Amino acid sequence: MNVFEVQRGDSPLVLAQPHGGTFLPDGLSDRLNARGQQLADTDWHIDRLYDGLAPSSTVIRSNIHRYVIDANRDPAGISLYPGQNTTALCPTTDFDGFEIWQDGQMPSEDEIISRRNKFHAPYHAAIAEELARVKAIHGVAILYDCHSIRSHVPFLFEGLLPVFNIGTNNGQTCHPAVEKAACDACPPDETVTNARFKGGWTTRRYGQPRTGVHALQMETAQRAYMDEAAPWTYRPERAANIRPIFADIFEKLEQLARAGVLAD
Repeated sequence: MNVFEVQRGDSPLVLAQPHGGTFLPDGLSDRLNARGQQLADTDWHIDRLYDGLAPSSTVIRSNIHRYVIDANRDPAGISLYPGQNTTALCPTTDFDGFEIWQDGQMPSEDEIISRRNKFHAPYHAAIAEELARVKAIHGVAILYDCHSIRSHVPFLFEGLLPVFNIGTNNGQTCHPAVEKAACDACPPDETVTNARFKGGWTTRRYGQPRTGVHALQMETAQRAYMDEAAPWTYRPERAANIRPIFADIFEKLEQLARAGVLAD
């Protein structure tokens, strides 16, 4: 199993999908407890949700499950949301705050370093390479980080999550026009910007607008396209209501890039 897959395109848009993979290295599944083995915190069907919406974009998918290592966390293990509940670089709990490893089976510090080198670093090297490649073609690059999560996760946030959660680290990771384009395409009564999800490590690391690289994260509430309980069935009839919104975002972002607005 490859750590990640890259589908190269020639547009200025790069789609990253860090949490859709379900692969566990040999022996790791047996170390997870019954709760961990459910892999409940997967960004289920994220590849299918976005498939074909930006045909000329580059897509980078991690195949490794986030319980092995979270590709959207700071590799130094520093929390992106100080003072708030979250999960670690190599998670020890699920999104409900319950342990996912059997007694005595949590990863050691040496194992965390090994996983970081084997899985986290190569995935991000691929992102950096693809952003540099498309920027060389277009003068700018836009990274769109694709995520999804259950609509109701009290350990992480209160209440019902809006369907569309846009994160730009309070406007720091992209030109204002990028954030506006994404917001304008989404229904206002189901959209928030820089609320609970401000953009993870991927968005914050690569979103450097002064260098011509812009980034945003889209966290989608899973009720909008799937069942939120096992077996986490994809519902095409629901997805059909939001896929055109994502396609509209991508069209607007590519137009911005080609119009030279983002080089200002």
